[in-house]
Amino acid sequence: MLTLLIVVVIIMSTIPGNPVQSITSPISVVMDPVQKQVKGFGEGISDFFVAVTEGMEIRKENEALKAEIAQLEYQVAQGEEAVRRWEELKDAFQIKDTFENYEIIGASVLTREADEWFSVFRVDLGENDGFFVTEEMSYAVVDARMNLVGRIMSTDPESAKVLPMLHEGFSVSAKVNTVNGAVVRVSGETILKQDNLCKVTRIPDNIELQIGDELVTSGQGGLFPAGIPIGVVVSVDYTSDLNRFAIIKPYADIGEMKDVFVMISNDEDMEGSISSSEDAVNSPINTP
Repeated sequence: MLTLLIVVVIIMSTIPGNPVQSITSPISVVMDPVQKQVKGFGEGISDFFVAVTEGMEIRKENEALKAEIAQLEYQVAQGEEAVRRWEELKDAFQIKDTFENYEIIGASVLTREADEWFSVFRVDLGENDGFFVTEEMSYAVVDARMNLVGRIMSTDPESAKVLPMLHEGFSVSAKVNTVNGAVVRVSGETILKQDNLCKVTRIPDNIELQIGDELVTSGQGGLFPAGIPIGVVVSVDYTSDLNRFAIIKPYADIGEMKDVFVMISNDEDMEGSISSSEDAVNSPINTP
């Protein structure tokens, strides 16, 4: 009954000119501010929950946009990397033009030895691709700009190990890149390889290398064709007649290398023997 009475009063109070309206007017004077405050409080709570909901939606949108931006940045980076590698591969065609008697096969660097940068590294060419390294045969390895990297040391069915020129077990017959340039020996040194340097020895007594001289492979021994750029002389030491040497900085940046190219002679008479070649290492390599 009380509920019905309240409902009737509320309905009657909404009818203009109704006596009930005049009776409830004093009450309205008191209740209206309270109603306004309650209404304002309710609207505030509603706005708060709306703001929280919208904030959560904005956060989700931001996270989605960040993920999209990261994906786009990754695609841009991949595109730049693809362009860079394409430029390197285009440079590799110069190798074919220069060394017509050699087949040039590209390979990607798979892994490096864990102990240091310039130890043996592995590439994705192996016996299944027709590469077989024996005591009598190996292959020269260059980078995309035709600079000397090293040689294939061993193979398995799926991959091959490359002995880089910075390794202390590597050596190659070289010459000064001039007409009738002096023939010398370039080899890796343990104390030099961390600085990306090699040692030049067997310098003829009547020859003095100069800083800035460029060295290339001499072609003696048959393993490496003549004319592959090796590097540039950065220092010389002639203080001892019995130990005249120089230091050379190789052109190939082995630490940053991702692709290499293997040179295979098309002329069997040009293929050199590791055991007798002047380009071979001086002692067996026991690198795993």
